[in-house]
Amino acid sequence: MPERVVETRSRKLRILEAEGAVAPPAERFQPKPEWIRMKMPSGDTFFDLKKRVAELGLHTVCESASCPNIGECWNRQSLTIMILGGTCTRSCQFCDVPTGRPEPPDPTEPEHVATMLGELGLRHTVITCVDRDDLADGGAAHWAETIRAVKRKSPELVLEVLTGDFKGDTGAVDTVLAAAPDVFAHNLETVPRLSRQVRVQASYARSYAILRHAKARGAITKTGLMLGLGETLDEVREVMRELREIGVDILTFGQYLRPSPKHLAVARFAHPDEFAALKQEGLAMGFPHVESGPMVRSSYHADGQRDIVLALRERDRVGVGELRSPEPVAGGAGPSQGPERR
Repeated sequence: MPERVVETRSRKLRILEAEGAVAPPAERFQPKPEWIRMKMPSGDTFFDLKKRVAELGLHTVCESASCPNIGECWNRQSLTIMILGGTCTRSCQFCDVPTGRPEPPDPTEPEHVATMLGELGLRHTVITCVDRDDLADGGAAHWAETIRAVKRKSPELVLEVLTGDFKGDTGAVDTVLAAAPDVFAHNLETVPRLSRQVRVQASYARSYAILRHAKARGAITKTGLMLGLGETLDEVREVMRELREIGVDILTFGQYLRPSPKHLAVARFAHPDEFAALKQEGLAMGFPHVESGPMVRSSYHADGQRDIVLALRERDRVGVGELRSPEPVAGGAGPSQGPERR
């Protein structure tokens, strides 16, 4: 099966195609509504940070996934480091990160990440990764080493980790959790009916099980969904109920934006009122924090969630069911068997 390289807004997306395959007809251009606003990155802070990231040889999901918020976030010195290289072993149909055969993990990367974050003096940050299905542990040991290095250099930093599903290996999840990240995040991305189409090598049931396991181990947990992939609001609400059953703490909703014509098409643009309504429904269900809006991404304004994370950590430490922080903080329910879905 030959490999074709397609230019995207960030780097390159490698797509494997069967010989003789006929390309689908071009789809009509769908203009973005007026509430979708993406600013060109600018400012000294942005370019200084970009230069330092390059000097240290670090990857960021902000660049690799063509995040539309990169200018705003980097000018606030808020960035999401991506570890384990810049090439993913999976080919999710919504994602702009290059797919291919990655290099072995860089043994110096944990210290480089810790150095970078230490120099920035951040109070809260997010580390994510490419999927590394080529590694026996999915990169869990590298994850743990990175978390510990960051904690040594920046002990006051509130650290959120956004991991893959480790092919459902809960032992790998335990390896990550043993390094004591402050938040364990893993994104469902979409509703069960669309999961295989959107994420290809992943499944809703496996991701749900990973979140359930992390919550059962006492972690503060976070997940996110995209709107505009063809889901219904009833399906979204059902996912929300299932996440509350296992006590997920932080939930995000954002609009799916197509990185290139070779990715999944946008089924619809959800109105900002719809995002606002989902936020209110989520808070009413008992989620301690919901971030919801067209331009919201998993790590968007995560630095502003520091206080809520500290409140949740105190809740878990003292064992109370509810705390009053910037907004109501409800205790999570215990683990359940969860949905039997694929």
